[in-house]
Amino acid sequence: MKQELSNRLAIDGGVPVRTRALPYEFPGANWIGDEERELVDRVVTARSPFRFYGEDSQHMVETLEREWCAVFGHRHAVAVASATSGLSIAMSALGIGPGDEVLLPGYLWVSCVAAVVRSGAIPRLVDVDDTFCLDPASIERAIGPRSRAVLAVHMNGAPGRIREIAAICARHGIPLIEDCAQAAGASSGGTAVGRFGAIGVFSFQLNKNMTSGEGGMVVCEDPALHRRIVALHDLGYARNESGRLDTGDETCQLWGYGVRMSELAGALALAQLRKLPRIATAMRTAKWRIREAVSTIPGLGLRSIPCPEGDTGPFLITLLRDEDTARRFAAAVHAEGIAGPDGRALCVSMRDWGLHWYSNIPSLVRRTSNSRDGFPWSHPANAFAADYAYGAGALPFCDDLHARGVVLSIGSTLAEPDVDDIIVALRKVAHLVLS
Repeated sequence: MKQELSNRLAIDGGVPVRTRALPYEFPGANWIGDEERELVDRVVTARSPFRFYGEDSQHMVETLEREWCAVFGHRHAVAVASATSGLSIAMSALGIGPGDEVLLPGYLWVSCVAAVVRSGAIPRLVDVDDTFCLDPASIERAIGPRSRAVLAVHMNGAPGRIREIAAICARHGIPLIEDCAQAAGASSGGTAVGRFGAIGVFSFQLNKNMTSGEGGMVVCEDPALHRRIVALHDLGYARNESGRLDTGDETCQLWGYGVRMSELAGALALAQLRKLPRIATAMRTAKWRIREAVSTIPGLGLRSIPCPEGDTGPFLITLLRDEDTARRFAAAVHAEGIAGPDGRALCVSMRDWGLHWYSNIPSLVRRTSNSRDGFPWSHPANAFAADYAYGAGALPFCDDLHARGVVLSIGSTLAEPDVDDIIVALRKVAHLVLS
């Protein structure tokens, strides 16, 4: 308590709360061990790294898909090379293209916008609420004759008001796509994320709750949609029982992305899936102990989480009174030793949170294109979006959170003393910065 109420911050020359680095915050990677090595070795020994056929296939990807469905209750799952490719597959599977708009939040990841733009459709920004996820009321107001889908993003490991969003989409007959990249293992009201909409997309990239380095999963409930997703993630065609392409099936003659998951990535992901409940529980437990310890501090707001038990816990978001205070708060927490190896920043202001904010994505703000003709912005069918704004100021509530927010990464291997130090540092900084 004496250190907590010290009258001098480390950033101003005081003694920091801790001097030993906290663990890296790569959640799944911190748990890689013998289980992953054993499954990967099986693939290497079998010399069969391709999922559909080989000398002695170990069926890692197929097993991963089957166990994923069993754990989370999905009817269908297709493993892919990345969640970024999975989002594009979702757009193609739903037939989204020029003349359509996709509603999505201003707090997201750049891949979400990229998938819409690459499809030839137009991204339409929608404001968020205090969950840092899509605001249901804003969606209701934004839906129009060009609205073809809603892309909800479960940011920072916790779902927002996803049930309300799903109900709005159903009422308007608009498909809901769930970006679950940061929320593997999350749920709302006991239902796993990815099951509220037509399609869900998960990421297994290094920063995520579970990892295979790169990789992801696309889930859906509809058999016909699943068939399209399978073809699109491959070369546009179905495969026969021996794993060979079947170009004669006229119901599945599409243009594929060639983003199949390899057996090596599948082996890693399978071992990680089996650890995911423990990984998420570790992060959630640490985060909510920290949250409860700082919840009564005057001037320190917290993100609203409608379903705490469904939170996976990789990030703690706080809100300060203004941008300057938020920046000062984040820098001061870092200076107290709440940092990773080599001084890696674990606590940063949302202004420094990069491509997670719509106005920080230059290619969106400037409407840049991969092609010389400016597609999709230049497509005649997209003339309806000529006055859509993507620069700062387009989403007032989102902009406010962007200015005042601070995000703290919660490691998946924090020891009790680590959590204690984080609490002490947050309370110490709050006492001096917010008083």
